[in-house]
Parts: sequence; C-alpha cells; structure tokens
Amino acid sequence: MTAIDELLQRNSDSPLRGTPTINTPVPSLHLTIVTCMDARIKVFDVFGLKHGEAHILRNAGGVVTDDTIRSLAISQRKLHTREIIVMQHTQCGMATFTEDEFKDELEHDTGLRPTWSVESFRDVEASVRTSVARVRHAPFLPHTDRVRGFVYDVRDGSLSEADAAARTVSA
Repeated sequence: MTAIDELLQRNSDSPLRGTPTINTPVPSLHLTIVTCMDARIKVFDVFGLKHGEAHILRNAGGVVTDDTIRSLAISQRKLHTREIIVMQHTQCGMATFTEDEFKDELEHDTGLRPTWSVESFRDVEASVRTSVARVRHAPFLPHTDRVRGFVYDVRDGSLSEADAAARTVSA
C-alpha cells in the first residue's frame, strides 16, 4: 500500500474527516503563518491553534518567496488577514547545502538550470530577518505593520524572536 492509499483509507475510516465544520475561508484570528514544510513542525501545537484560526503557508525553509507573496496577497486582500508570523527552525535541511550546489545537481541530472532561487541559508535568524523584510517591503501587501519573525527550536519546542528590536506593532 502506498502512503497516499494509506491516507485515503484513514480518511474513509475516520468519522471526523478533517472536521469540515467551518463555513468560511476567513481565518478567525486574521493571521497567516509562513513556515517550513519540515514534518517535525506541528504548527497547530506550536501556537496552540484551533481549526479555522489561521492560514498556514509552508515551503522548503519557510522563506518568503514570490509565491509566498502571491499567497499572502490573496490572504490579505480577499480573505481579510492582517498579521503575519514568519517561523523558520533550527536544524533545517535548507542549511545543509548551497544554492549553487543544488542548482548544479539539478543541471547535471536534467540538463536544465533552474531560474528560480533555492533560498538555502546558513544562519536561520538572518534568513528569518530577510523574509520579514521581504514581507514589509512587498508592494502587493496592504498590511505589513504586524509581521514578526521567529526561530523554532526543534529540540525543545521553544520560540525566539529573530529581531525583536526591529519589530513594529500597531495599536
């Protein structure tokens, strides 16, 4: 049985099936969380979230890319979110290789060099600060005053703010 088949069976066997009881795509906290796709991160548990409270955007590294800005623009302009958390984490796989190494590997295997940025990093706090700055300077986002960046420690579950001194909070 494949992993997909196993999940389809779980859905069939479960009386909850994701509990589709929320009637709106608008998150009740008007919040979007950008984080890594790493399977160790249980975003709902990290923040004590309830179903329907936030949009969760996940990608490799939890970095703010053009596609992340696209999703944030839709989230803010059409689904009424106003605040953003950028959360990356310790021991991230994106810190284990460089941009050029990965692009070289892809070019070697496929004959094509990707035009997109890999966004690998060595310093997770610096990466969070870069992503927060991208959000704050994105012309397509009307709400950039309530964005904060955090590093999640996968060993103990703690959160540390990446740049509390630069934080701007509106009343």
